Amino acid sequence: MTVLVTGGAGYIGSHMVWSLLDAGEDVVVVDCLSTGFEWAVAPDAKLYRGDIADEGLLYEIFATHPIDAVIHFAGSVVVPESVSDPLKYYNNNTLKSHALIAAALAARIKYFVFSSTAAVYGTPDNSEPVLESAQLRPESPYGSSKLMTEIMLRDVAAAYSSFKYTALRYFNVAGSDPYSRVGQSTIGATHLLKVACETALGKRSAISVFGTDYPTPDGTCVRDYIHVSDLTAAHLKALQRMRNGGGSLVANCGYGKGFSVLEVLDCVRAVSGVDFAVNFAGRRPGDAASIVANPTAAERQLDWVPQYNDLNFIVKTALDWERELGRRNSI
Repeated sequence: MTVLVTGGAGYIGSHMVWSLLDAGEDVVVVDCLSTGFEWAVAPDAKLYRGDIADEGLLYEIFATHPIDAVIHFAGSVVVPESVSDPLKYYNNNTLKSHALIAAALAARIKYFVFSSTAAVYGTPDNSEPVLESAQLRPESPYGSSKLMTEIMLRDVAAAYSSFKYTALRYFNVAGSDPYSRVGQSTIGATHLLKVACETALGKRSAISVFGTDYPTPDGTCVRDYIHVSDLTAAHLKALQRMRNGGGSLVANCGYGKGFSVLEVLDCVRAVSGVDFAVNFAGRRPGDAASIVANPTAAERQLDWVPQYNDLNFIVKTALDWERELGRRNSI
């Protein structure tokens, strides 16, 4: 069978395509290339350039290829932007997901893996790693838009016994393919580690830290950073589980350990051997103070064993990719 990857030209989606191909799967990608790159799609995957809400395009894809599973990454992901432009997020992340799910049902797709987020939790009540059963109270339209899609998937799976889904709640995805086949290439990216690596390599003059008065050990936000290749491995495990008869599932994807913004910047300095300027600014709306995953469900239900649980390695792969991008852009 074939797997359809939405947003497969973007950061995480392009890594997913390579992981699927490495596992022997046939892959079809649909991406409008608003933030992704055609060159980022592995050459053995079939790319359709278009929108996931285009019913005609989806009909063509499902009619042409023997697809049994959708892995859905397409959407908008910048938390502060979601606060200033919420309707964009409810359109791109919720309404278009509705169209995709409806098309998948019409095509009798059996399995659906959804790119959700830890932003559905907001700031947890305590400092313990958060479980999937924690109260869901997103603090941004981004988190709310993803939660709405989770709810749609839950209700669709309850109504149609032939449809199964897995929603993976990502914590902070970082790093790049260890073989430098693809990486985080978003122009004007806002991911902390990406921006820090760009700054260390002289692509930016300084990096901004937003908020130094959070109730955390050093006053900056704390996040659980997961290597992108471990994340795509969890998606593969989720697909295998459903194909083997497993039911629908919601699971966190993180390592269970948090690092503050300042700790991440110190790690980038140490691995790169470069000091760089930091500008301190006020808090951004929508940013939770601290959130760390309890990954037990993914480890037990998916038999997921992370391979790259090391911040130094995550930083190294991110720096390696930034250097590769620099070479590519100079040609």
